[in-house]
Amino acid sequence: MKRTLVLTLVIGLISIGLSAQQVHKIYNPDADAKEEVAAAVAKAAAEGKHVFLQVGGNWCPWCIKFHHMIAEDAKLDSLLHANYEVVLVNYSKENDNHQLLATLGFPQRFGFPVFVILDEKGNVLHTQDSWYLEQDKAYSREKAEHLFLMWSALTMKQAAEKYGK
Repeated sequence: MKRTLVLTLVIGLISIGLSAQQVHKIYNPDADAKEEVAAAVAKAAAEGKHVFLQVGGNWCPWCIKFHHMIAEDAKLDSLLHANYEVVLVNYSKENDNHQLLATLGFPQRFGFPVFVILDEKGNVLHTQDSWYLEQDKAYSREKAEHLFLMWSALTMKQAAEKYGK
């Protein structure tokens, strides 16, 4: 009886541990980030959007916090996906995407997560250190919303019209 109870408890704990690990796997170390970014740039160009890269890893609690904040806030999620093609770029010992990040000016120098916004041609418009979006022990929804709005293709177009090129 004790043996069965202990065995059931151990199996249950292992299952919970595996489920928790799967929940936090938002980055795919096996993905070809260079190819995903190229596809996102092409789609963004066709749809009049920009590309939002979230560079980080499954090992990074702040990366997971940011991802969940966006996913759990309908307004932020809608704002992000309405204005950007989104790519999660993995950075880990399995795959640090060195070649891609080199072409982006080594944004990992800011820590993780780091956000890179590309225009419809794949040019870097902005690199955002996530530290500026933090508030207390979380991220500020208002600061994230401001980032998404200020670097959107529509806002950039309106600014170009207002201030001239």
